[in-house]
Amino acid sequence: KNIWKRKGYWTALKAFSLGKSLSTGNSKSFFVQQTNK
Repeated sequence: KNIWKRKGYWTALKAFSLGKSLSTGNSKSFFVQQTNK
């Protein structure tokens, strides 16, 4: 149960940071970093 809780927490954290970057207009640089990997 702890593992699933942590997974859900990190997923929510990633989604939050993604939404934050989208609202600040950094989505382009974010997607560029993702595609470069």
